[in-house]
Amino acid sequence: MKYKSQKVAYMFFALSMVLLLLQIVYGFIMAFAHAGYDGLHEIIAFNTATATHKNLLVVWLLSGFMGAAYYIIPEEAQRELVSVKLALIQFWSLAIVGVVAVAGFHVGWWEGRKFLEIPRALDYLVVVNVLLFLGIILVTLFKGKEKTTTAMVLAMGLFFAALLYLPGMIWFDNQSMDSFFRWWVVHLWVEGVWELIMGGILAFLLIKLTGVDRELIEKWLYVIVGLTFLSGILGTGHHYYYIGAPKYWLMIGGIFSALEPLAFLGMALFAFAMYRKGEKNHPNKIALYWTLGTAIMSFAGAGLLGIAHTIPQVNMWTHGTLITAMHGHLAFWGAYAMIVFSIISYSMPLMTGRKLYDKPGAHYAFWLSNIGMIGMTTAFAAAGVAQVYLERKVGLDFMVSQNALHVHFWVLIGAATLFTIGILYYVVNFFKHGMPTDEALIDNK
Repeated sequence: MKYKSQKVAYMFFALSMVLLLLQIVYGFIMAFAHAGYDGLHEIIAFNTATATHKNLLVVWLLSGFMGAAYYIIPEEAQRELVSVKLALIQFWSLAIVGVVAVAGFHVGWWEGRKFLEIPRALDYLVVVNVLLFLGIILVTLFKGKEKTTTAMVLAMGLFFAALLYLPGMIWFDNQSMDSFFRWWVVHLWVEGVWELIMGGILAFLLIKLTGVDRELIEKWLYVIVGLTFLSGILGTGHHYYYIGAPKYWLMIGGIFSALEPLAFLGMALFAFAMYRKGEKNHPNKIALYWTLGTAIMSFAGAGLLGIAHTIPQVNMWTHGTLITAMHGHLAFWGAYAMIVFSIISYSMPLMTGRKLYDKPGAHYAFWLSNIGMIGMTTAFAAAGVAQVYLERKVGLDFMVSQNALHVHFWVLIGAATLFTIGILYYVVNFFKHGMPTDEALIDNK
C-alpha cells in the first residue's frame, strides 16, 4: 500500500463480504423451495427471495468494484484520493440505500421490474451516490501525476456503468418499450461496461503479480475494449427475441451474441500470455490463482455457456428456463465475483501487513468455491434440459414439470453447500487480516 487513502477500499470490501453471505442465504431459501420445501413462504415469498438474491448480487459486486477503484486509482494516479471524508460518506450512503432496498422488498416496496426492482425513490439516491463516487475517482485521476491506460479503462467502465443506469429510470406504459430499455441497463452492464471494469482490474493485477511490462499489458486492453464494444452493444439483441421487438433483432442478436465470447476469450488469452511472460515470482500465489481463475471461468460461464443458449434456434426452447440460471451463475461468478476476490486477495495483505495468503484456508476457499460453483452449474444444466423437454416437448404444465425437477435441486443444494464452505473460508480469512494500518503503509513504501 503506497497511499493512506487506499485504506478506504477496506470498507467497501467488508460490505461486499457481508452482502455476499446474505445473498447465499437467500439462494438456499430459493433452492429448498424449488426442491419442494417452501416453509418460509409466509415470511419470505419466493418472488421476494428472488428479487433479494439478485439485487444483493448487484450491490455487493458494485461495492467490490468501488473498493477496487479506491485502491487502484491512487496507485495509478500516484496521489492520494482528493477526499477520504467524501469517500466514507459515499460508502455509508451506499450501505444504507442497499439495506433499505432489501428491507423494502420484504414489505412489497419495489417497482416489480425484473432485475430493476429497487423503488424509484431509491433510484435517485443511487444516482447521487454514484455521481459522488465518480467525482472522487475522476478528480483524483485527473489531478494525478500519471493517467495510465489501466486507470482510464477502469474509470471509463465505471462512468458508463453510471450512465447506463439512467435508461432503467425511464417509465413506459408499454411493456415492450419498457423491456427494450430495461435491457440497456441489464445487458450493457454485465456484457458491456462491467467487462471494461473487469479488464482494468485484471490489467492492474497482472502488472503487479507477473512483472510484465505495463506497455505490453495495456496494449491488450485496447483489444479487449474493442471486442467488448464490437459484440456487446448489438449483442443486446438476444434479449429482444420475444418481447414484441421487430424480427430483425433475431438476426442481429444471433450474429453479435455469437461474437460476445471473443471478448472473454481475449481476456483469457491475455491473462495466460502475461503469466507466461512474467518473470516476477510474486509470493501472493492465491491472488494469482483468483486472477487466472477469473479468465478461465468467465470464458466458460459468460462466453461458452452464454452462446450455448442465445442462438435464436436454441433460445426459442431455452428462453425463460433454468438454462438461463446455468449461464447466469457461472458467468457472474467467473467474470465479476472472482475479479473482486482477486483484488481483495491482492490488496488485503498490503493494507494490513498480515500476509495470510499462504494459509490453508485461503487455498480451501479457492478450490471449494470453484468446485462447488461448477457443481451448481451442472445441476442447473441438467434441470434446465429436463425442464425444456418436459414443458416444451412433452407439454407438461409448469408446476407439474417442477415437481419432476426436485431431485436436481437436491444435487444443487449439495454443490451449493460445498461452495458456501469455500466462501466461509474466504470471508473468515478476510476478517482475520484485521483493519488496514498506517504501519502497513510504512512497510510497503
